[in-house]
Amino acid sequence: MKILATTDGSKYGRWAVEWLAQIPFTVEPTVRVLHVVDVAGLRAPFMIQPMIVGTERFLQAEIKRMEANAKAAKKEAETLLKEAGVNGTVVVDRGGVAATIMKHAKRGVNLVSIGSRGLDVLDRFMLGSISNHAIHHAPCSVLVVKEAPRPVRRILLAVDGSSASDKAVRFLLRNINPTPDGPEHDPVTVTVAHVMPFLKYPELRQAGKMLVQRYEDKVAKVGFQVREAMRLGKPADEILTEAKQEKVDLIVTGAKGLGAIGRTLLGSISTRVVQHAECSVLVVR
Repeated sequence: MKILATTDGSKYGRWAVEWLAQIPFTVEPTVRVLHVVDVAGLRAPFMIQPMIVGTERFLQAEIKRMEANAKAAKKEAETLLKEAGVNGTVVVDRGGVAATIMKHAKRGVNLVSIGSRGLDVLDRFMLGSISNHAIHHAPCSVLVVKEAPRPVRRILLAVDGSSASDKAVRFLLRNINPTPDGPEHDPVTVTVAHVMPFLKYPELRQAGKMLVQRYEDKVAKVGFQVREAMRLGKPADEILTEAKQEKVDLIVTGAKGLGAIGRTLLGSISTRVVQHAECSVLVVR
């Protein structure tokens, strides 16, 4: 598996790299860590002002600061990879942050790991918009890291019966080791969660239960410990509530749902889950 991890020198950028050593991948991934220097961002549209004497001097000083930060972030990322025992390289590129990340993501990458926030108030706003851009536009799956790394032992798998859910299940089965500590230890627990609307149709509930059972069988077959979560209500809210109650380490969900309308709804659901979850979220494509 080829993974692109993005870093900006913040703790969230560090976590995006460190998390990759905590996820129990079945095959050791090859990681490229990317730091983007966005010089053009200094002249962002909302900052345009008439050129006055002395302005360029301050811009050049800021560019030097950004270049210095890039060197520091590159060195830090190289150290993180080495300490974590992760096979990878670190590169620095220049351009718009979102566009540059997407450019690198199109180079045969299977997963993008990105922090949910950045260095300061403005960066948090910008990084938040960039992680949101990634989950909607990346050509591959996206891991949005929201907290310090910890061993992944409890996973919530959100399903709705769509092809996107099938992709999420396949990603889990192919890439995550159910017994990372060895067969003599407890396996990773996967909570298969399905949320249904408040409709008075017994047939709907039965169909939902059959759907969950189908996924449970697949997950259990490869060695995961499985539990079921059938909930009623608004999908994003119930997924977030279940994840919080069970103190899961990672939420896994598909990027889109059923049909044209479903795709729009599921897109908004995955966006809401990413924005409000306390744990990290993996959006599978």
